[in-house]
Amino acid sequence: MKKIDKIMIGTHNGGKFKEIYDLLPRNVIKVSPQDLNLSSPEEKGETFKENSKIKAKYFSEKSNLVVISDDSGLVIHLLSGAPGILSSRWAGPKNDFNIAIKKVYEELKKIKFHWNKDEKVYAEFVSCLTLYWPDGKYVSDTGTVKGQISEIKKGKYGFGYDPIFIPQGYKKTFGELDPQKKLEIDHRSKAFIKISNFFI
Repeated sequence: MKKIDKIMIGTHNGGKFKEIYDLLPRNVIKVSPQDLNLSSPEEKGETFKENSKIKAKYFSEKSNLVVISDDSGLVIHLLSGAPGILSSRWAGPKNDFNIAIKKVYEELKKIKFHWNKDEKVYAEFVSCLTLYWPDGKYVSDTGTVKGQISEIKKGKYGFGYDPIFIPQGYKKTFGELDPQKKLEIDHRSKAFIKISNFFI
């Protein structure tokens, strides 16, 4: 298969766009949906993989370009996997993750969780990346990073739920970690490694 030299990053989320942009090789031409005035499709899938494919297929059919799309989210074990595929929807119509983060703490309060040294709120970040070609071929791969929820919001970096997620083996949240360090260890980069051979 011909190596990819031009690609659309199929997202309207600025933080996500930048992360995927930084993961892609420098010599690849990157296009955004805004460049072609494309809106986002409705995500009707029941898994990260299904939603990732819906987005990639939609943008590829509209642009006739190879597309890389991500569907990702925060999976909190104590909340039976929520917010999961609804992670961005918890942020409301204006995509305000302060609202989403507040909801995480409210949901933990509802199940009578009390923060103390011995109890941790285990969670993982999941990212499924789909590469979709105009001829209908596609490949999807998933990356996961395990960790826990911080008792309070910390850090000014990142986006989404980054200020409340502490990756395993670290004491800082993704919001506190240097963005380059985060990019080396996060769920999106783990998913990208699995599909990077299409760019080499």
